[in-house]
Amino acid sequence: MQPEGLFLYKGLLAPDAQAALVSDLREAVALAPLFAPLTPWGKPMRVRMTSLGRFGWYSDRKGYRYVERHPSGVAWPPIPPAVLAIWDQAAPGARAPECCLVNYYAEKAAMGLHQDRDEADMSQPVVSLSLGDPALFRVGGLERGAPTTSFDLESGDVLVMSGAARRVFHGVDRIRFGRSSLLKGGGRINLTLRVVT
Repeated sequence: MQPEGLFLYKGLLAPDAQAALVSDLREAVALAPLFAPLTPWGKPMRVRMTSLGRFGWYSDRKGYRYVERHPSGVAWPPIPPAVLAIWDQAAPGARAPECCLVNYYAEKAAMGLHQDRDEADMSQPVVSLSLGDPALFRVGGLERGAPTTSFDLESGDVLVMSGAARRVFHGVDRIRFGRSSLLKGGGRINLTLRVVT
């Protein structure tokens, strides 16, 4: 049973729109390159990431937080209009997103169960867009040990976590590498839109 407030829109972004968006993202990543943050315990994450918008998500030995600049010192690139349009479609009435976290999953990348809780206004949804290879996504409850369920997120899918589902534990078990031809060399891009302040 899925938590209340979790909505999955299969194939919301058409293939041609996916390809155009990947082109936009390549330009942004050229300005603010992907990097592997350190966890507070000093281990590099298996996912490489960057951000778009007013804020970017960051982690190091000091903890998890939002910062206004890329580790190189440059400002985060703006969120592309096509991504903002997805937010408007999937989360009508929500405040405008201030951060678009860009995660790149290579063949063996994964992300353990976690909650998104570094934002000040938890009443606002999190909207996630998948591009490239499918991911086996796991979602649980409000406690780490709660039962979980898993399902595939495929290229063009949009997942909304709102209401009670805004605080659930979730993660990516694995990437079904090589199933999509969208990204040269394979892998998955996940865009996660959030209101920060």
